[in-house]
Parts: sequence; C-alpha cells; structure tokens
Amino acid sequence: MIRAMRTLLLLCVVFFTACKPIREVLPFRGEIPARGPEKLLEQLLANRITDVRYYSAKANVDMKDSTGSKSFKAHVRCVTDSAVWISVVPALGIEVARALLTTDSLKVLDKLGDHFWIGDTAQAKRKFGLAPDLSLFQQALLGMPIGLDAKEKYKSEREDGQYTLTSKEKRRFRRAAEDMALDDTLADDRDMNERRLERTLRRAEKKDAIVFKYWLEPDSIRVTRVLISDLAHDQQADVRYSLRTTVNGHSLPAQLSLSLSDPARHVEVSFELDRISLDGPLQLNFRIPEKFTPME
Repeated sequence: MIRAMRTLLLLCVVFFTACKPIREVLPFRGEIPARGPEKLLEQLLANRITDVRYYSAKANVDMKDSTGSKSFKAHVRCVTDSAVWISVVPALGIEVARALLTTDSLKVLDKLGDHFWIGDTAQAKRKFGLAPDLSLFQQALLGMPIGLDAKEKYKSEREDGQYTLTSKEKRRFRRAAEDMALDDTLADDRDMNERRLERTLRRAEKKDAIVFKYWLEPDSIRVTRVLISDLAHDQQADVRYSLRTTVNGHSLPAQLSLSLSDPARHVEVSFELDRISLDGPLQLNFRIPEKFTPME
C-alpha cells in the first residue's frame, strides 16, 4: 500500500471563482482550410497565459499502470515557476501523503508509514524511476502548449478536423516519434520496420533529438493535445486537454490526462479538476514530524 501511494504521489507531481460552464473539446466537423505554421504559431503564442501567479484546485485522480488501476482525491496548489504542492486525501478527509516539488527538488511525506524523502530531481529519478518536471506539470494545469518555442520552425498539417504543428526535425525523426505513439497517426500505416526504427533512435541519441507535436482546435487555436517524443531516451509524454472551463477570463483544463511511456513502462494519469481558483497567496506547508524516518 505504501509503495503504491508513493508511486501515485510521484506521478501527480510529474505536472471557485468566475467559473463558466465546462465545455467539451470536440473535433471540428467538416473540412478546415489550410493554415501556415507561422500563423498558427502566432495565434498559439498570443493565447499563452502569462499573468497567472497562483493556482489551486481539487482533483479526482485516476491512474493506470502495469499493476492495475488506482483512484484518489487530491488538493493541488501551485506558485508559478516556484513550486507545486499536492496533498493526497483518499477517504474521510484524512491526508495520507504530501509532496512539494520545486524547480530542482522533491519532498515527499508518507503519513501511512511515517516516512519522508527529500532529494533533487536526479535523485528522485534514481529512487522512483521517474524524473518529476515542475514546468511540465504547471503548464499542463494551465492548458498550455508545453515546450512551444517562438524561435523554433514547425510544420503544419490537418488531422481529424484539427490543425497540427510539429517541430521541424528531420523527417525520419518525426516518423519515429509517430511510430512510438500508442495511437500511431501516420496515414496509410507508413511505419518503419523495427530495425530501421532502432537505427533512427541511435541517430537521434547522438543529436539529443526531441520532437514536439501539438493538436489545435480550428476555431480558437487552443491546444488540445501535446505529444513530446524524447527520441534520444526512447521516452514519450502525451498530454491531452479534453474539457475546458473559464476562470477569471482564462480558458483552463477541467479535465486532462497525462501518459508517460518508455521501453520498461507505461503509466496513464487523468485529472478531473474542480473549484479552480487563481487567487493567492497560497500556503505550501511542508513540515516533517519528528517521529518520521527516512524512506529506505
């Protein structure tokens, strides 16, 4: 039970007021006109949220991995570019775990086992097998196009009633990123064979290649999905925004999912977010009780 709770908590960190009715993100019905990557990038950059300092919400969290499915409730608080605080409350309002993720460190309290763990993000990866990323999690909570670079060159296409933008890596790297995805979207099943994919990944490792792909609503040009393919390390992060709500004039995810994949594992975590507030300041309390001992 304790090991499962640690894993759940770590996956949460890897990411009231003026709320309008929740709107489901649906594919556009009909043909959409072609648009160049420069125009799409310009609109995406204009839609980015830059004036939010604080974020808090309650969340219903569902997780699936090779060991099965788990569900729990959590309180989430964020201070932009500073820290994410998560409290896990599975039943009866009794907190069982807490985490504090900063730009370079992770702290975890396991209140079921009276244990704690503190380390930097590199140590967290060695300990838990995952590298928590503050920027990724915070951008996901705000429904942002994670990793978007105004100076990068992108390729635009149309796919299933949405626009897509893909970072302009070499064509074989883009194809390798598609082949790695669980729902391969290449037309006519133009997959690489296994040997060619392995060769491409070896070349990508030398270049440290990462491919970003964004799916965009055709009317608002808001992002609905971000696929990040780290070809050098054979890893993918897939973030999807399926429901949005308006809070203080900002369109924010009310439902999002995050999947993480590498050759050894695949984990899916979905968040249903409620009582979203952008008010602050926020308390990010993290005190280690004297009776707690370090995790082994």
